Amino acid sequence: MSVVDGTKSAGYDYGTEGVARSPVSLEELRELETAAGLGDEERRYLRLAGEVLADQAEAMVDAWRARMGAQEQLAKWFYGPDGKPDERYKAAIKPRFVRWVIDLCTRPFDQAWLDYQEEIGRRHAPDGKNATDEAQTPPLVPLRYVLAFSAIVVTSAREFLARKGHSTEDVERMHAAWTKAVMLTITLWARPYAKEGLW
Repeated sequence: MSVVDGTKSAGYDYGTEGVARSPVSLEELRELETAAGLGDEERRYLRLAGEVLADQAEAMVDAWRARMGAQEQLAKWFYGPDGKPDERYKAAIKPRFVRWVIDLCTRPFDQAWLDYQEEIGRRHAPDGKNATDEAQTPPLVPLRYVLAFSAIVVTSAREFLARKGHSTEDVERMHAAWTKAVMLTITLWARPYAKEGLW
């Protein structure tokens, strides 16, 4: 099985009853899309980005994970009780990370998508970290690192989007759409970290 096919990965339960309903309403999601400037044109370029990235998603994730692994302040959230990287945990989450790249570009932003963003956020926060994979790594990835590393997720994508011979204009539009979609996603992932009434 290709790691890109995260649909067969343990813990990838997108659209199933195993994923709780997001407390964010679809109306709030639409308002956030508007706030991020994510409209029909951006969705069209996001779908094009999905075609471009389909066979590059794993390489993108590998590049991101290499950067994480090279920085102690990022890597330590994936360490086991022995103070060493939990390779089983890292292997379990990689296909889902790859699948997120594809889903972000290709899935409709509907109730199932909204619910799964809440689930991903929960799996980074104390409410759900380690539960899916029965790991014993630290109980959260601090929100500050989720937010800060999104800069790498955004900026590094342009290189991959430019690899298939599209015009400079199309690459720029795909990258802008990707940026807006990532920021929308990170905003939703932040909700499980926020105190009631503050998000």
